[in-house]
Amino acid sequence: METALIRDAEIEIPLICGAMYPCSNPELVAAVSEAGGLGVIQPLSLVFVHRHDFREGLRLIKSLTRKPVAMNVIVEKSSKKYTDRMKAWTDIAIEEGVRFFITSLGDPRWVVEKAQAVGGIVYHDVTERRWAEKALSSGARGIICVNNRAGGHAGERAQLELFEQMHDLGVPLVAAGGISTPEHFAEALRQGYAGVQLGTRFIATRECNAHEDYKRAIVRATERDIVLTDKISGVPVSVIKTPYIEKIGTRAGPIARFFLRHPRFKHWMRMLYSLIALWKLKRASLEGSGYKDYWQAGKSVEGIDSIESVAELMQRYRSAFGPGA
Repeated sequence: METALIRDAEIEIPLICGAMYPCSNPELVAAVSEAGGLGVIQPLSLVFVHRHDFREGLRLIKSLTRKPVAMNVIVEKSSKKYTDRMKAWTDIAIEEGVRFFITSLGDPRWVVEKAQAVGGIVYHDVTERRWAEKALSSGARGIICVNNRAGGHAGERAQLELFEQMHDLGVPLVAAGGISTPEHFAEALRQGYAGVQLGTRFIATRECNAHEDYKRAIVRATERDIVLTDKISGVPVSVIKTPYIEKIGTRAGPIARFFLRHPRFKHWMRMLYSLIALWKLKRASLEGSGYKDYWQAGKSVEGIDSIESVAELMQRYRSAFGPGA
């Protein structure tokens, strides 16, 4: 069997390990690619959490696998300094041989232009058809459909609903959200998706260097334990309901909500929230339950019952991928 994602990314199994801040450490990215899927580099995680010079971090990943890896580029226009830094990292990634890019939160045009100049490809994260149409008009080759079971910034629509809404666009679609078992993977392919993207499932692996408390929380959790909070970034984010989350609540206060919705101030307020969130998520992920428990996760926790190696996990997905799966 072959899908458009397999052809575009030059991989063996149509499965992406989604970029995760702060959990995308080099060893995890490399292990997923080495096992036949597509590991995705998350630049902020690589540089500011795992403390690698960006180019040297890429070379570390390349020393662990010769197979293709991708890079996540968040194209939100938060500041000129951020955009310039992301463009510089994209140029370095291209110099180091990366040819597959996954963009999110904005117009991917400049990434598309850089990638296409070297024969590269861009897929774009969306939660609605209108964002898919905008990304395709900017040259994106495929769409990652983020549904209402995803971790992080989840969408509002179900997996099948998103496919039915977008299949006539005529481009590869990737299902993202709520997928944790080979059966979920096979179901998405039967629905017509060209592949799947997983995040939470890969946190609960030995190669991920998130704190063991975080991994155990994922294994223990059910989908009823996943709640949305706008206290992290100003927009709803899926997290595990811990005693700390129950204590502080899931809604931003009235003053914060006013600024988050104000036409003039909302971008500055979201930037402030994002900076605070990056710090909180990094500490919670690396320090465990001794710190405030902001643990991002999607409803795929329902199907996660153990911490295992990436190779073991990927073998089960490989077995589910084939004629009659």
